[in-house]
Amino acid sequence: MKHKWLEWAARLQSIAQAGLTFGENQYDIDRYQDIRNLSIEILQEYTDISHEKLKDLFASETGYQTPKVDIRSAVFKDDKILLVKEKVDGAWSLPGGWADVNTSVSESAVRECLEEAGAHVRPKRIIAVHLANKHNSEMFLFTIYKIFVECELLQNNFMENTETLAAGFFSTDSLPPLSTDRTTKDQIEMCFKAKKHKVFETIFD
Repeated sequence: MKHKWLEWAARLQSIAQAGLTFGENQYDIDRYQDIRNLSIEILQEYTDISHEKLKDLFASETGYQTPKVDIRSAVFKDDKILLVKEKVDGAWSLPGGWADVNTSVSESAVRECLEEAGAHVRPKRIIAVHLANKHNSEMFLFTIYKIFVECELLQNNFMENTETLAAGFFSTDSLPPLSTDRTTKDQIEMCFKAKKHKVFETIFD
């Protein structure tokens, strides 16, 4: 973990959320709310995010806390990989995003490729499942599992959309500036390595 204080705050928040969900007497509920407030104070001390925004983003969920899931697709053409240019920061990433409820991993991969890159794909296999805070540059307040799916390209025709500015295929030695909270160079190289091996053991870390 790159930022120990973030891990502590996240653990406190998880404990508090479970306690607020399953606590039965008011004394315990009050104490769990104190713990949740403490987790917000820790984050406010080390970030520039306002108390109200932290409360909304980090401490508004109910029920037992579970990781969020980000699906990223590795689509190849002529030994190059498909990347999309993100509107939010002007940098590039593998097409992907949050998994929708009642949607499988393969369905999410297909949807994101079509929406962001205009690419029709067929999912083939899972390359890896990464813990985002261990592999990506951004400090995430939530635990995020990033699932990388190798996909076969059927056809592609980029269309204007609300999330991306462009799409293109790149080799590892000519990568554009990357949106590293979404996709890192190491993750792209991992996808190329998987492509070269018909038998590839899924990485989960």
